[in-house]
Amino acid sequence: MTRDIGFFVFPKFQILDLTGPLSAFQIAGRQYRLHVISPQGGLVPSSAGLDVMTTRAEERYFDTLVIAGGNGARAGSRTEALPALVRDLASRSRRVASVCTGAFLLAAAGILDSKRATTHWRRAADLQKRFPGVAVDRDCIYIKDGSVWTSAGISAGIDLALALIEDDLGAEAARAVAQELVVYHRRPGGQSQFSAMLELEPDSDRVRRALGFAREHLHEPLPVERLAEAACLSPRQFGRAFRAETGETPAKAVERLRAEAARVRIESGSEPIESIAVLVGFKDPERMRRAFLRLYGQPPQALKRAARALRVVR
Repeated sequence: MTRDIGFFVFPKFQILDLTGPLSAFQIAGRQYRLHVISPQGGLVPSSAGLDVMTTRAEERYFDTLVIAGGNGARAGSRTEALPALVRDLASRSRRVASVCTGAFLLAAAGILDSKRATTHWRRAADLQKRFPGVAVDRDCIYIKDGSVWTSAGISAGIDLALALIEDDLGAEAARAVAQELVVYHRRPGGQSQFSAMLELEPDSDRVRRALGFAREHLHEPLPVERLAEAACLSPRQFGRAFRAETGETPAKAVERLRAEAARVRIESGSEPIESIAVLVGFKDPERMRRAFLRLYGQPPQALKRAARALRVVR
């Protein structure tokens, strides 16, 4: 069985959002026919200035429709024509996927309504704010919700493509493609994206103040009431403002800050993991282990072994 894969692009798309997944499907072999399509057809300029030849999106069936991301996706999601075309194409596809900010076009087309989805961590809060009916999860490399798949930023499109190939052809086929691409097979979908919580700069001074307070008091209990007090807001006001600014709940953000602080200690020193868990505010090592599995896809011990091996090599 040969499957037709349609890669939908538009002016100012991110070139790796196209070439990464396209290369994975191309390497998978004759099981796939690949089509790069656009609203008008012809040469379409990427945000890198590289033009890509496309065919005009027409009324045809695709097994899988992949929507690229980039600045053009966010801009296009504010128009009527581009989301309408995506909605029409998706209605004639067995499954739909987006890479990075391509999720904005899926959301604008109504395809992500009441679904879990992810996008580039830097754009997750904006996606949630603009489309409150979407359950945005900024943690994941990719998410499958029914027949709709979304992925994180740029290179995560390769992880997405490998997962789609595995869904079609099995784990061995996906592993062979990963080996040919010389990439890890494969980052789990639930593994956290790179987190910039330590560098997060929300628009609100009050939310920034609460984050600064949390960073300085990680070893202490940090219930939402205490963070709200630091922000000079009621707990309810603070919770709403914090989620709107960051796309996270306060509790999840504190967990992320603690995990990041613990990871730095684990990878750069020789402290016992049990001691690190206490120093950064986890009540016990088991809680820290569960947080690491959620955020990094592996336990603290694995990161410690990897860091030790890297130091030996160096």
